[in-house]
Amino acid sequence: MTTMTRQTTGLREFKMPDVGEGLTEAEILGWYVQPGDTVTDGQVVCEVETAKAAVELPIPFDGVVRELRYPEGTTVDVGQVIIVVDSGGGEGDEGTGEAGTAQAAPAEAPTEAPAAAEEKAAARQPVLVGYGVATSSTKRRPRKAAQQAEAVRVNGSAAAQAPAAPEPAPEPPSPEPASAPAAASPAPAGAPASSSRPLAKPPVRKLAKDLGVDLAAVVPSGPGGVITREDVHAAATPVREAAPQEPTAQAPAPEAGEAGQAAASARETRVPIKGVRKATAQAMVGSAFTAPHVTEFVTVDVTRTMKLVEKLKADPDMAGLRVNPLLLVARALLLAIRRNPEINAAWDEERQEIVVKHYVNLGIAAATPRGLVVPNIKDADSLSLAELSTALADLVGTAREGRTSPAAMRGGTVTITNVGVFGVDTGTPILNPGESAILAVGAIKPQPWVHKGKVKPRQVTTLALSFDHRLVDGELGSKVLADIAAVLEQPQRLLTWG
Repeated sequence: MTTMTRQTTGLREFKMPDVGEGLTEAEILGWYVQPGDTVTDGQVVCEVETAKAAVELPIPFDGVVRELRYPEGTTVDVGQVIIVVDSGGGEGDEGTGEAGTAQAAPAEAPTEAPAAAEEKAAARQPVLVGYGVATSSTKRRPRKAAQQAEAVRVNGSAAAQAPAAPEPAPEPPSPEPASAPAAASPAPAGAPASSSRPLAKPPVRKLAKDLGVDLAAVVPSGPGGVITREDVHAAATPVREAAPQEPTAQAPAPEAGEAGQAAASARETRVPIKGVRKATAQAMVGSAFTAPHVTEFVTVDVTRTMKLVEKLKADPDMAGLRVNPLLLVARALLLAIRRNPEINAAWDEERQEIVVKHYVNLGIAAATPRGLVVPNIKDADSLSLAELSTALADLVGTAREGRTSPAAMRGGTVTITNVGVFGVDTGTPILNPGESAILAVGAIKPQPWVHKGKVKPRQVTTLALSFDHRLVDGELGSKVLADIAAVLEQPQRLLTWG
């Protein structure tokens, strides 16, 4: 992957790179810099969302930001210029073009000596674009000098062109209504200054946008004045409570056509399909109409497995690890694949071959604010129970934070989707593209069950296994599902079969 830039008399352009190996576009979630800010080689300047994940983009050179070509929320094609930086390569206005005359670079912009520049270049770590090492992605640099210079230039030209005019007499102040908005009161001590952009991570900005909260009016509580999700929720609560009290009788009555459109918009919400949601939809349609799906079900008594979960939680060797039923379900699936390795395969349409994988990259379907993602644990079949627990916790935590990398979602072989966390008994899951099977785990709950000849309340769940019938026939799929159920019913088989 190469970073695409262009240099013209000191101005350098940073273009949207392909951060996902073959992706054609990305949405700008948030800018970490503004015109007039000083940037350094390797500094993260923005966060973008591709069809696979949200990634941060570091800039590969030093300079002063001249222009941000696109606002936040814009979808930009790969190869388009997104930011222009003055690297100090040219002198004066001659030959600098429009971007060079639009705004003068701050006089205080630091210039590094050649020795210092070489030392910085040597210290920089070569990393993949979007995953660069940066000391802080939200640190702002002072812009006071640039703002003062711009104010002097604008005010001076305005004073020279505008004729003197008598100052109009001030109008008498009108009484303020009783329901004056809270925003008119003095800003709290912790509130960000209106002249600077509020500091918040892109997921927090998206939350504020969805809730209709102005970040400039939010009091930050995070370190360094960063706005957190809790701050946004706290600011959204009074807005929602005050909404019904706002007067609406004084609004002009709309015409008949406008009234019909307003009523329709109030009854419907249109959400653009883009990013992870768009990629998931395309993948599911492609999978559903390419691979012939077969789904089989089995209901199983998992009482002994639930008892084992409780024992593992109390085991000192598992202290500090996350132990839950999903961990043992994953272990049971890995053991079933070891006993039936033919199911861990892929269909090669171009070569007309079945590719049997001798490793298991175990995918875990995770619901995130950006949509469904399926990152996978590489070589999960080679991990111990403790290592598998750690990998599951890291994978799910990263996915919920929206930080799953594109590499973590490539190369999966089989997947688990835990619909039981939503109280659902089971479902008919669609295969992740390129994989052979997906296991759905339903809710585990007490049910009447015949145990040792008597009806007793037992912990019961329903499993559903979907597989690609081109490469997995009914016998193989049934054996795999039966093995998973047998392990969960008698978990000591983890030892006797392993």
